[in-house]
Amino acid sequence: MDIKNVSVIGAGTMGNGIAHVFAQTGFNVTLVDVNATQLEKAIATISKNLDRQVSKGVLTEEQKATTLKNITINTSIAEGVANANLVVEAATENVHLKLDIFKQLDAAAPADCILASNTSSISITKIAAATKRPALVIGMHFMNPVPVMKLVEIINGYATSKEVNTTITELSKQLGKVPCTVNDYPGFIANRILMPMINEAIYSLFEGVAGVEEIDTVMKLGMAHPMGPLQLADFIGLDVCLSILKVLHDGFGNPKYAPCPLLTNMVMAGKLGAKSGEGFYVYTAGSKELVVSQSFK
Repeated sequence: MDIKNVSVIGAGTMGNGIAHVFAQTGFNVTLVDVNATQLEKAIATISKNLDRQVSKGVLTEEQKATTLKNITINTSIAEGVANANLVVEAATENVHLKLDIFKQLDAAAPADCILASNTSSISITKIAAATKRPALVIGMHFMNPVPVMKLVEIINGYATSKEVNTTITELSKQLGKVPCTVNDYPGFIANRILMPMINEAIYSLFEGVAGVEEIDTVMKLGMAHPMGPLQLADFIGLDVCLSILKVLHDGFGNPKYAPCPLLTNMVMAGKLGAKSGEGFYVYTAGSKELVVSQSFK
């Protein structure tokens, strides 16, 4: 399967990162979002991240300009995927939203276009069932930040064809990523293992076993994790963590996946982590990046 034109649905953190790596690798990218302001913000973020690569000597100014030239924006799904060979959906981790988007993609994209989802936990088989092309539907779960992280978790739905898996595997390598294929069960591998760890860290805080900084320090220095689980949860988004834990809990029916009440309360209170300015830590804008200024009390 020849992939030249890639459409990315959703211009948030993951969407703009996915658009960035495809455009940098030479693909024609259409970034689609119903919110025009979000699209402008995404292009500004991509440009800023490219500047960082230039300053580090990873890219030249000419390569930055070419990358940006490879990206067009559109607020219409139908127009944005009309010529796509591959669509990567990177919308909010909400099953009803994703099913609606895939119905639209199925109706608007060319018949031979592969439809991929960047979902981190929602069933690819369920998403594929919303289309008339389940053999062409696959999971392509990038890690955040996309331009930096090497892993792409590739998820086969029940009906995903071998040809599609091979195409997406080779494509991931072309992007400079390391693909790992897994099967379609709740949370796949990355979040089936990661989210219970984060949830247990939150329970440890909730039950007064240790404070935020102590929990994160133990995992960083004792387990060689680059970031502690509570700060990682802040950067993932506490609402996203809660959503994934609910998928695991519903999918397996096992109480060990039940979200900690503290996590639920923080999300209800709007304390979503770095993106809201406060989670287990408080974040303020520094001259170049977010600064952790105070821990959760």
